[in-house]
Amino acid sequence: MSVTVVGSLNEDVLVAVDRLPGRGQTVIARTATLAPGGKGANQAAAAGLLGPGVHMVGRVGDDPAGARQLAALAASRVNVGRVLRTAGVPTGSATIPVEDGTGENLIVVVPGANARLAPADVDVPSVRDARVLWLQLEVPLATVRAAAERATGTVVLTPAPPQPLPADLLDRVGLLVPNEHELVQLAGAQPADRSAAELVALARAVTPGSVVVTLGGRGALLVPRDGGPALLQEPPPVTAVDTTGAGDCFCGALAQALAAGAGQAGAVRYAVAAAALSTTGPGARGALPDDDAVRTGMSRVPTAVPVG
Repeated sequence: MSVTVVGSLNEDVLVAVDRLPGRGQTVIARTATLAPGGKGANQAAAAGLLGPGVHMVGRVGDDPAGARQLAALAASRVNVGRVLRTAGVPTGSATIPVEDGTGENLIVVVPGANARLAPADVDVPSVRDARVLWLQLEVPLATVRAAAERATGTVVLTPAPPQPLPADLLDRVGLLVPNEHELVQLAGAQPADRSAAELVALARAVTPGSVVVTLGGRGALLVPRDGGPALLQEPPPVTAVDTTGAGDCFCGALAQALAAGAGQAGAVRYAVAAAALSTTGPGARGALPDDDAVRTGMSRVPTAVPVG
């Protein structure tokens, strides 16, 4: 087995708006579209399109939305045998306004069946035997901890939505992959624009382990566990249509590259190329690339720059 993702499956409602609303504001949308989503499922779908051996562990409702999510993952070459149907609870959902022109978005999630994923659900071979086990925090923390404890391969955690991480969980995590805002919250720092060097210091304050900080259109920052120089990896140039799910695509690509034996720097380079390509279409999975597209796109990825 290669990659197993334990996490959320949602049905997204994508809402196209001229501009994102501020607090207390109302805006009129042009369209609303249903699409498969959820951090866990998006990461699994990205990984599945990039290579074989991807498994998803999670829960959906016993409803039409759940059936749609399972079909979408299967179409992305993901094994969904460990995604459980949950009676009496709806499939998770997310409402996502997307701004025209910039592709920037807001996300409001209703967990639904994701909140029912239990520690017993992750005591399965696809978790225990995975070369890379990828986790997020859109399912109960007790279940995330249980999955990390059962893993024999590399455990990777996307700390989203951010919350305090127990020491025993961090000890099991081989690679932490927050975005810039999640890193700031984990470090207990105040929101502010920070240089790459300042982000490296925050990452090392959160954990002595390896960290990859995703930076949106600026790429990603690799902070190795050995205390060596961090690397800032910029993405290739693209015309972004919708950034929804770009971070999840990055994670799925990083998982596949790591499972294939790439070093962390090479895996980050591959993932940055994949994430950039994913923004060229609508929705979290509207433009997920395959391996050939990413390999082609890597020729336009700049050389990583040492930081600090």
